[in-house]
Amino acid sequence: MSRLEGKVAWISGATSGIGEATARLFACEGAKVALVGRRLALSRRIADGVKAEGSEALPIRCDVSNEQQVRDSIRLTVERFGKLDILVNNAGMVHVKPLHQYTEREWDRVMAVNVKSMFFSVKHAMPHLRRAGQSWIVNVGSISSFVGQALTPVYTTTKHAIVGLTKSIALDYAADGIRCNCVCPGITDTPMLREHLNVLPDPEAALATRLRRVPMGIPLTPRDVAKSILYLSCEDSSGITGTTLTIDAGYLTAAEWETKGGTKFKKAGASRERAEEA
Repeated sequence: MSRLEGKVAWISGATSGIGEATARLFACEGAKVALVGRRLALSRRIADGVKAEGSEALPIRCDVSNEQQVRDSIRLTVERFGKLDILVNNAGMVHVKPLHQYTEREWDRVMAVNVKSMFFSVKHAMPHLRRAGQSWIVNVGSISSFVGQALTPVYTTTKHAIVGLTKSIALDYAADGIRCNCVCPGITDTPMLREHLNVLPDPEAALATRLRRVPMGIPLTPRDVAKSILYLSCEDSSGITGTTLTIDAGYLTAAEWETKGGTKFKKAGASRERAEEA
């Protein structure tokens, strides 16, 4: 039996990157998925792909910083699928500039999308998660949940906050059969990363420089992170709650590091890319 057979999952930020990969993986494991995001056309395209593979998906347009829209998205999920078992808080945004240049509106927007959205989703999902008997919440943090990152003061603040919020949720709702954990990805090749890099004169050179600080020498794929989210969303991780799982190809293992030349992970990644293209 698939690991998520009969489960229903609500996934925010599901229209690209880690969220899309998670939705597709969950569907392959038997779950029915609500694809929550601002871009309805993309959500519908992903839903069509999920349906073509034999599962069910519900595309929902939602600005996760808006409480009413989050509440309505959860209501629509339960109306369509009859219940809710898994909540994946993946939606996020980054804004690149030094702190003194931020406006109050810019600060509040990043905080709302990255943190307040989790408050909204847990608040409105809680009756359904309690009713499920056993249920799962997975919040998506970052390696910036543990260290600073240049020119992203608000983003870094939000990612630190997510770790604390995860622990609080885990404590308060354990008696209800709810487990809450956090995944903290490192450098992941997502549209958000590319958007961040593309403001630089040479994006590929900038990425290569960053990867020299990674012992495995490679960026993660969205599917790499999705596999860890899956692990924390089923009984494979039985007994684990209130923790953070760092997925960073070794980035945080040393204060200073420079990868010299190739690694076997790079070679394996190139082989995998060729196989997928074929």
